[in-house]
Amino acid sequence: MTNDTAEASSSEDEAEIHLLIQRWAGAVRAEDRAAIREEHDADILMYDVPPPFLSRGIDAYMATWEMFFSNVEKPIAFEIHDTKVTCGADVAFVTALGKCVNIDPSGKREPLEFRLTMGLKKIDGRWRVMHEHHSLPAM
Repeated sequence: MTNDTAEASSSEDEAEIHLLIQRWAGAVRAEDRAAIREEHDADILMYDVPPPFLSRGIDAYMATWEMFFSNVEKPIAFEIHDTKVTCGADVAFVTALGKCVNIDPSGKREPLEFRLTMGLKKIDGRWRVMHEHHSLPAM
């Protein structure tokens, strides 16, 4: 593969991953569980802010979304921005910032800004999310 071909392929992969992130965020806003899970690998590993801090496997990952949906302001605000994609031929990582609004146990509205990191692997020509990490800045 020539350098120009590799750069074009990388650019196409980056665009594909940006779209994947946009679809995923849209699925969260729509509470579309099938679409949230669609591009995540069965063996996904996620580190999250609220317990459980570590979720391994797609079922455990999806269970964290049930907790999220039960504690978030409706309609759901879930925006991802400042997305940066770095990718090779078959692995990539994404860094981004996000915003959502949590409702705390007392019913108080709690706007949150969070960090997002994703690790992806290209399997059978499709990008799959293998690792996802959400974090909040220390207060």
